[in-house]
Amino acid sequence: MWLPCGCTSKYVASSFARRTLASYLHVSGRSRCNVAAFMPEAAGLEGVSGRAALRELSVSNSESFWAAVARHRLCWSTPFHTVQDCDLSRGKIKWFEGGKLNVSVNCLDRHVHTCPERVALIWERDERGSEMKYTYGELLEMTCRLGNLLRRHGVKRGDCVTIYMPTCPLAVASMLACARIGAAHNVVFAGFSADALAERIRDGEMLLLIITVNQGVRGGKVTELKKTVDTAMQSCPTVKQVFVAMRTDNPVTMTARDIAMEEVREQKEMLKEDVVCEPAVMNSEDVLFLLYTSGSTGKPKGLVHTQAGYLLYAALTHRYVFSYHDGDVFGCVADIGWITGHSYVVYGPLANGATTVLFESTPIYPDPGRYWDMVERLKINQFYGAPTAIRLLLKYGDQWVNKYDRSTLKTLGSVGEPINTEAWEWYHRVVGDGRCPVVDTWWQTETGGICIAPRPSDPDAEIVPGMAMRPFFGINPVLMDTEGEVLTSNNTSGALCMAQPWPGMARTIHNNHQRFIDTYFQPYPGYFFTGDGAYRSEEGYYQITGRLDDVINVSGHRIGTAEIEDVVCPAVAESAVVGYTHSIKGQGVYAFVVLKKGIDVQEADLSRQLNGMVSEKIAKYASPDFIQFAKRLPKTRSGKIMRRVLRKVVESDLEGLGDLSTLDDPAAVQEIIQAITCRKK
Repeated sequence: MWLPCGCTSKYVASSFARRTLASYLHVSGRSRCNVAAFMPEAAGLEGVSGRAALRELSVSNSESFWAAVARHRLCWSTPFHTVQDCDLSRGKIKWFEGGKLNVSVNCLDRHVHTCPERVALIWERDERGSEMKYTYGELLEMTCRLGNLLRRHGVKRGDCVTIYMPTCPLAVASMLACARIGAAHNVVFAGFSADALAERIRDGEMLLLIITVNQGVRGGKVTELKKTVDTAMQSCPTVKQVFVAMRTDNPVTMTARDIAMEEVREQKEMLKEDVVCEPAVMNSEDVLFLLYTSGSTGKPKGLVHTQAGYLLYAALTHRYVFSYHDGDVFGCVADIGWITGHSYVVYGPLANGATTVLFESTPIYPDPGRYWDMVERLKINQFYGAPTAIRLLLKYGDQWVNKYDRSTLKTLGSVGEPINTEAWEWYHRVVGDGRCPVVDTWWQTETGGICIAPRPSDPDAEIVPGMAMRPFFGINPVLMDTEGEVLTSNNTSGALCMAQPWPGMARTIHNNHQRFIDTYFQPYPGYFFTGDGAYRSEEGYYQITGRLDDVINVSGHRIGTAEIEDVVCPAVAESAVVGYTHSIKGQGVYAFVVLKKGIDVQEADLSRQLNGMVSEKIAKYASPDFIQFAKRLPKTRSGKIMRRVLRKVVESDLEGLGDLSTLDDPAAVQEIIQAITCRKK
């Protein structure tokens, strides 16, 4: 299996970490602390006496705020001389220029210096009850060995390595090893097809090397990742080497370019390497990683994130949105192939010295109690998952939750899409026993980390179900009307934009900065355009209403699909709403509905009930023209409902469905096509 770490070399790595840390620490002058009890990073900021004042200062005097936080939170080998140099009208974003550091030192060495035996990773393998733990000392050793292996095979500072692996310790070590030697990484979700993988390799100009495994295991099913890489390589002739690790015991065909990282018959390739790997000294704005959007529409965008700003923002949001404290076990169940996995499985938690969970399985394997059994066994304190998974588990009933002890839970989080009110309330009442705050977080691959969430806030501050609510420190959201004017009043809706930059935001689109400008800065000059619509309540809280390309225009009335999906009906487990061409209204509303298990109801009666509820809670014009009952909805392996596919099916554009290999089960699409075909007959 994965690289074992011996006790002797562990302490060699620990000793090296102490020496490395000493050269990276930059100690700034002492100054008066007003808010140290809440945020030690902000110590010394003048005239700040509480959270509200700190929030205000973080926006009105963002340079002072971010400078103080960066000096306290990160270990620098050379201090920065310029806090920011940004111009949103030109898509120019630079933070902490002059500063030098190494991300892996910030995530590993400084913690090994103080607590080498602290558990860094808990690998919750697909096989329930077979979890494996890795200390910070062991993870540093694995990272150093892999970093030396990459260097020996020609990877150098400025190169980019593709990582095509499931969520596992070696994938984390691969990311950190790239960061250690100054190479960028591009993690490609292990559910993507060979074509999707090849496209991301070619666009990213990753000429040297890919790291993968022989097979992936998820939900009791084996996926042939090495075979997928082999197929992708047929159109990627510039790739010279493929590192292959073993997740299962099944042999795979090896070619001349393949290097077995774990050879069972002879020496293990990684064990040939030294446990000491000198970290590269990186500039703040050097590239840390590329991460491609899913490519649901058009060519995938290779978003670029850089070293210091991204790491700082991931660490700070992890600490304060989830109220993380030393000793907590943080359980984010996202795949590392997505930005959530980057920021809240790997970089944010490790920068904070946390114990972070790597979840390899599915919410319902081998049964719908998998999450909560894991919470009990691993004593998870913060749980962060997707609304679609919560809705799925709600369908199976409370018994699968109540079967397990969840008393260690302190905070629940949701990510990926707006969470509907019923799922939020079930999550809070059943999973959290009514005592755990639910933080519904809004952010994107482009933002690098959480931008709007109910926390941090005063402990007794209200949390409104289904609302992201409050901007994070340094985040200044605005709503824009269709004329490009800022909407200043509350109780209003508009296009969600950001009025000022923050350290975690993406810097460009790889090889296409003009597309970066056109997509994010041209629609509303001087602002960052998120592509989402939002509602600001009378109290000033923000609620995400959905992607603006998920807004349906019915007879001149704009309605977000999420608003319709949020209408609660006790019989419905989950739903997806899409627009379709209507000869009279311009667009009509087509709703797909999945019922809870055990529900026995006439579809015609339930359709009337649902239409009545939408009319009552939103407006009559928002009532679905068609309601299609389905056993399941097409989703990606990360749990995202593929509304793009549903729109194509409704419009009878089956030729435009595109590559369905990234879906968790492509057969779900065929079931819906057949149901719609029968209905039309």
